[in-house]
Amino acid sequence: MTPEHAALIDGEPLPTERVDAFLDTPPRGAGLNQCAAPPRGATSHDDAAPARRQTEPPSVARQRRRWATQVIVTDELARRACADRGLRVPEELSPASALAVAETDVADLGSIVAAALAHSPAARTLLAALEAEQTVPEAAVQDYYGRNQDRFLTPDALRRGVTPFDGATPEDVLPYDSVRERITRELRQAAGRQAFFGWLDQARSKVVYSHGHEHPGDPSHPDHEHRH
Repeated sequence: MTPEHAALIDGEPLPTERVDAFLDTPPRGAGLNQCAAPPRGATSHDDAAPARRQTEPPSVARQRRRWATQVIVTDELARRACADRGLRVPEELSPASALAVAETDVADLGSIVAAALAHSPAARTLLAALEAEQTVPEAAVQDYYGRNQDRFLTPDALRRGVTPFDGATPEDVLPYDSVRERITRELRQAAGRQAFFGWLDQARSKVVYSHGHEHPGDPSHPDHEHRH
């Protein structure tokens, strides 16, 4: 028998219908629903997403539902966090909107977070707010520039096959001032993502899941799978 709610968040039920609507989202083109899936499902920040299949073993279907529950729980937690912060969330997308998540986002963020950000305007709003809060010290920007000279070679140096390890001159590297803003932006984005991960881990630590909706990596159920 399917439970009426997928989880309890601060004692309030999260309807199973929201998970069902997400699972019923039709795949379109390349992206999250098209990427290769492990036999049982995604559980960590680094795992690939469980792909939709017309026929699948019951264990895969169960893991896919657990994975989808995590996406919907993230959406609900983000909505509440935005409300607490007074953040305006854009109009919700239709549940039928097809998700298309770049493979690089799945690799960088993990399938659950990547799907939540694609699905949830609230999650994207919260991530943007957390990113805007990050302060990147000048020393960190300079340190990154100094340690990653290979990323800042001039086009001419790249054409000549020059690398920082085989005789590159200062003229072969883009000036610090020309790349400082780009480095700052990238470091701020990375710090914002780490803040989002930290918020999410803390926010969902008190969520109570119904049977069949546990985290895919929860060792208390027989189909769990948790890889790093």
